[in-house]
Amino acid sequence: MGCRQGKQKAKANGPETFDAIPEPSTPPPVDPRLPINARQVFKLKKSWKGIKRNMEATGVEMFIRLFRNNNELISLFKDFKDIHTVDDQLRENEALEHHALLVMSVIDEAICHIDEVDRVIDLCVRVGATHSRFTGFTSDLFWNMEEPFLASVKIILGDRYSDS
Repeated sequence: MGCRQGKQKAKANGPETFDAIPEPSTPPPVDPRLPINARQVFKLKKSWKGIKRNMEATGVEMFIRLFRNNNELISLFKDFKDIHTVDDQLRENEALEHHALLVMSVIDEAICHIDEVDRVIDLCVRVGATHSRFTGFTSDLFWNMEEPFLASVKIILGDRYSDS
């Protein structure tokens, strides 16, 4: 640097060189089977961190909204099918809390490994297979979760939520 010994060493070794600053790497391309791009994958994983801290609350809110909009679906759940007042009694129901956390854990695994499409597909197939044993359950019923899920995520994320 500024000392004589350092200057003498620099002269002996030739001109000082610096390692080139690496270019920012572009994200790897996503699997073409995934309906979102690399930027969306990044945003999804980043947003999920806020939800992950509140998975149980998000899940319970999601099921409350599901049953509010589709009251007939509550009959598919043996542990709380006899509850008629959706909000208050269900919010305090331990079976619902447990199931909500299970569902949110599956969603967590799917989102955390979204760039491993085969793994996520296998997860979805396994979840579908476990639900096929329930009388009256069809795979179309999974789509009923979309709006309640997004609404509960919006509540949890607050101003950090965006439609994208």
